[in-house]
Amino acid sequence: MTRIPRGIWVLLSANVVIALGYGLVAPALPTFAKSFDVGLTAASAIVSVFAIMRLGFAPTAGRLVTKLGERRVYLTGLLIVAVSTLATAFAHTYWQLLLFRGLGGIGSTMFTVSAMALLIRMSPPDIRGRVSGYFSAGFLIGNITGPLIGSALVPFGLRLPFVVYAVALLVALAVVATQLGDAHAPLKVDGPKLAEPFTLREALRERTYRAILASNFAQGWASMGVRVAVVPLMITEGLHENEAWSGIVLAAFAAGNVVAILLSGRASDTRGRRVIMLPGLLVTAASTAVFGLATHLAVVMVLSVIAGAGAGLFAPTQQAALADVLGSRAQGGSALAAYGMASDCGAVSGPIVVGFLAQQLGFGVAFAATGAVVAVALVMWLFARESAPAVVLSPKT
Repeated sequence: MTRIPRGIWVLLSANVVIALGYGLVAPALPTFAKSFDVGLTAASAIVSVFAIMRLGFAPTAGRLVTKLGERRVYLTGLLIVAVSTLATAFAHTYWQLLLFRGLGGIGSTMFTVSAMALLIRMSPPDIRGRVSGYFSAGFLIGNITGPLIGSALVPFGLRLPFVVYAVALLVALAVVATQLGDAHAPLKVDGPKLAEPFTLREALRERTYRAILASNFAQGWASMGVRVAVVPLMITEGLHENEAWSGIVLAAFAAGNVVAILLSGRASDTRGRRVIMLPGLLVTAASTAVFGLATHLAVVMVLSVIAGAGAGLFAPTQQAALADVLGSRAQGGSALAAYGMASDCGAVSGPIVVGFLAQQLGFGVAFAATGAVVAVALVMWLFARESAPAVVLSPKT
């Protein structure tokens, strides 16, 4: 079996630190914003501005990757997030806090797009699914442990989590810069010289790429947006349970997620992307659609585990499929940026739309709409071509 290259392990390790930091500052950020004597809307805007800046700067980040190279953009983005996070710790006004978090969003999309390009180009084709699975698992581990550490740091001051995260990012920056070699040198890969970058217009001609965009939008909407913003509201306002149960329900989702991720990556390499994507999307769509109809906490817990398992099947697999489509032309920053933007669009719009539906028509309709979004992606994957090299090149096909 092909071994994972050392450089990829470096990127995977950095990904854990980055994800851990996101979770680490999460418990402190809203309260820190409120400490400047602003209302709930302004405090919420501190969270939103990060995602909005990620979304708005993504096309530019894609062009920078094409022009300057993946590693240079990755390291620059990491540095911007580290510096802006440290500046956040010393913000003296609300508007300074808003500015620094916005700058962090710019840096975040820079290293997200470039990290994806690096992983695609450095991953041997026959283990792309496994690498994508590890990447998703690392992100999940960081997001689970980060809030626990952040909650433990908050009693020592609301600014401390930001300082700790900034220092951790600087350490990750130093490790990546030294272990991946010169950040200004072109990436060394085996085989012939890289072809021209894959443009977004070319990528959109591929049915599989369009399906990938649809499923990544659905992931952002359901898993990253609605799950975080609306599920806790259903627990407290729909089921009238203590808010502590919200964290337990989210942990149940994560548990199902991590189990499926560990299985899906390797399976998609050997059995194909579609055979993993389709059940994952189907399970996610069905369990999410009926989520808002649950009237007992036990049912909610079970549905959360099932939805997490479904997301764990398709999330890393679609990333591997993206690597299949772009191949050695992964430096096509615009195609990678569009992939990231699809998720961000879902994460930003999902909570707004579903929150409105929940308020006007109830949680049943709200979550049914979310299930429908995932179902649209499922339909698009029904018409996508298989892209896994092991399946495409098999004599049986």
